[in-house]
Amino acid sequence: MCEAEDRATLATVVDHVTPLAKGGRDVDANTRNLCDRHHDEVTAKQFGKAEPVRGKGVGRDGRPTSPDHPWSRARR
Repeated sequence: MCEAEDRATLATVVDHVTPLAKGGRDVDANTRNLCDRHHDEVTAKQFGKAEPVRGKGVGRDGRPTSPDHPWSRARR
């Protein structure tokens, strides 16, 4: 089960708490089981990236249909 959820969600990824690329060790004590969604979010935060875009698909005009796509977000 995903260790980041308060409900039962199937864990699909063994995640390193401290990434190997940042000096983490490949030992059981440095791993946790996460679902794909939480693994993507944690990895993005650990490496200073923006949260991944959740929606997928494009309209007939070729523009992204997801409201959280960077092209669809309001400009600041």
